[in-house]
Amino acid sequence: MVNMFVDGEWRTDAYESTDGDGEFDREETTFRGRLGEELPAEAGRYHLYVSRACPWAHGAAMVRSLMGLEDAVSMDIVDPYRDERGWRFTPEKDDCTPDTVNGFDFLGETYLAADPDYTGRVTVPVLWDTVDGTIVNNESIEVMETFSTALDHLGNGVDLYPEDLREGIDEVVEAIYDPINNGVYRAGFAGTQEAYERAVEGLFDALDQWDAVLADQRYLAGDGTRLTLADLRMFATLVRFDHVYHTHFKCNQRLIAQYEHLWPYVRDVYTTPGVAKTVNLPHIREHYYTTHTGINPTGFVAVGPDLDFEASHDRDRLPGGPPEALLETA
Repeated sequence: MVNMFVDGEWRTDAYESTDGDGEFDREETTFRGRLGEELPAEAGRYHLYVSRACPWAHGAAMVRSLMGLEDAVSMDIVDPYRDERGWRFTPEKDDCTPDTVNGFDFLGETYLAADPDYTGRVTVPVLWDTVDGTIVNNESIEVMETFSTALDHLGNGVDLYPEDLREGIDEVVEAIYDPINNGVYRAGFAGTQEAYERAVEGLFDALDQWDAVLADQRYLAGDGTRLTLADLRMFATLVRFDHVYHTHFKCNQRLIAQYEHLWPYVRDVYTTPGVAKTVNLPHIREHYYTTHTGINPTGFVAVGPDLDFEASHDRDRLPGGPPEALLETA
């Protein structure tokens, strides 16, 4: 069971996370507004709520960092530990903040502020409108796209969703979502052995496929010469993989560090100026190992592996590289 709101009331027994075949069933997000369409794209109006532990929120935080939107879009960070009350604000913990916009104790309060009768889970990221006092969007890829399009005039010129590559970026994002981004969760939260094995098989088939793609190109979309949203979506999963998904979610056929091309690719993206500061491995480990008590009832946090994300890589032998604006500010 997953904790969620039902008609504005917090429930701990309302949502079954697997279907009749034991497959993990991710609930659709609710708030799907877009800046530049329904709402003005202006600096200082919008606020981002994230968890450093969550890969979906991580994508939005990376776009904000890489595009230089820190002054245009403020951000708060929740506690990596999520108990039965949901995401909370504990500013006394390292790399956590208070709710600087609304003064709430729990992220769920933003959902009720947006809709007092809200039914659904409380998830990150949340893009909040400080003028209208409501949630704009809580669908991660749409927040990433919104930053990259509607707010591009407020940033440093870095284009992570170039118009000429959007179709290809969208295709990659869709292709990696179910087997990789969501695949690790399908394995970890599977309700049957058969569902778990299907998820793991699809996951490693996809990882093998993209490892082969990255043998000849630096990045995922188009001709592979440009860093895009597709790479940030992939990276958010891969940077967590060996620390939590391999052990905690039993995705243990191989480590990412054992892949010939995926592992240097992870180090390449990690060392792109603006990315490393968005990665908090202690938050990642604490969240997964302490929050999912059905998977890890002891709550003990794994201490390894010892990986060097800043080790040299050979990816610069391939055409392309980080946007010039990022290299200028490194």
